[in-house]
Amino acid sequence: MSSSDEETLRFITASFPSVWALELLLMLKRRDGSCARQDLIARLRGSEAVVSKALEALVAVGLVSMEGDEAVYVPANRGAEASVDRAEDLYRRRPNTVCRAIVRARTSGAAAFAEAFKLRSGSND
Repeated sequence: MSSSDEETLRFITASFPSVWALELLLMLKRRDGSCARQDLIARLRGSEAVVSKALEALVAVGLVSMEGDEAVYVPANRGAEASVDRAEDLYRRRPNTVCRAIVRARTSGAAAFAEAFKLRSGSND
């Protein structure tokens, strides 16, 4: 994998908490205008909770804006827009690599958190 692809993967794992969020963003990017939350739920065949969580994350990183119940793809700047374009290209070319990177990034964070609270067997504390 090229260094550009690795940089793009870092952007993806930092920006998208799930593959659902990436799919949702790419759907919004392809649309001309806004898309209602219920339409996103139907198109992605996802739950209200999954779509809402993805939208919240995308708003937080400056890639989506909410106008009432309508979501719009509006990257915060040209750099973010270029990063999304590269992410879309990498996802098209290497979807499994992108999916694994997103899952691994979330799993490793959750595993580290859980490990911090794991009780040691045989501990007298």
